[in-house]
Amino acid sequence: MKTRITELTGTRYPIVQGGMQQVGRAELASAVSNAGALGILTALTQPTPELLAAEIARCRTMTDKPFGVNLTMLPTINPPPYVDYVEVIASSGVRVVETAGRSPAEFMARFKASGVKIVHKCTSVRHALSAQRTGADAICIDGYEAAGHPGEDDVAGLVLIQAAARALDVPLLAAGGVATGRSMAAALALGAEGVTMGTRFMLTREAPVHDAIKQALVAASERDTDLIFRPFRNTARVFRNAVSAEVLERQARPGATFDDVRDLVSGARGREALASGAIDAGLIWAGMGIGLMDDVPSCAELVERIVAECREALARATTFIQE
Repeated sequence: MKTRITELTGTRYPIVQGGMQQVGRAELASAVSNAGALGILTALTQPTPELLAAEIARCRTMTDKPFGVNLTMLPTINPPPYVDYVEVIASSGVRVVETAGRSPAEFMARFKASGVKIVHKCTSVRHALSAQRTGADAICIDGYEAAGHPGEDDVAGLVLIQAAARALDVPLLAAGGVATGRSMAAALALGAEGVTMGTRFMLTREAPVHDAIKQALVAASERDTDLIFRPFRNTARVFRNAVSAEVLERQARPGATFDDVRDLVSGARGREALASGAIDAGLIWAGMGIGLMDDVPSCAELVERIVAECREALARATTFIQE
């Protein structure tokens, strides 16, 4: 397959693994890249810039294919040393950086000086246009179905992908609920030139996540996620468990603030859940696409299946055309 996304990433297929905290490690990123898609290391999974440099080097021992790095910049009380993470990424020879959260404008010049292509993740057309103006080489548009932070506008992919494709000049990746070849075919038909998948790649054999977590998500339906943090204007989609239920109860109390749920949503608790397999140990981030995920394949099996299904779905659609 050839689109502007494959040209930008240097990959065989226009499929990108989304950045996922604690999941985007070398084991997964290298397997995705070896399968012909673009694997992504998650920068802030590594506690220091030096450890990110080591993880990039480790990933290179596991694949000779292109891979990228995700750098998510969110408002926090004690922000990470973003400038140092940027320097590691820019000097590492990585081809693509996926940025998310706030605008990457202040780091554009450094990335571009090193030939790094910037894919900025957005949840609205207005933010996508802003990122394009500041120099993003491609946009990943996240619909309402997505895991993580889908924004506050609640626009689903069927509308959002088309709206972004109409407005943008740079190539577009579609994300949010992408889990099958039919999802990919739909995204291409709507104007995207590739897709980004997070949760679907988390449910692969190479993902560094306990099998009990993977099996719980496989058994779930599209109705088994919760939107938390909505009163704080920082909406997040997670797998429904005892922790998400408690967050929803606390945030509904009159006058509730983020401090009222802080102890429930710590990164340490989430890491414990993913590593131990204890479903209710912490937040587990997952999108609505879990309702379309029925197994835990290898990355190679998954990518080849999705591409084959995509081609089949596109071919089927053309049979409805009458001359």
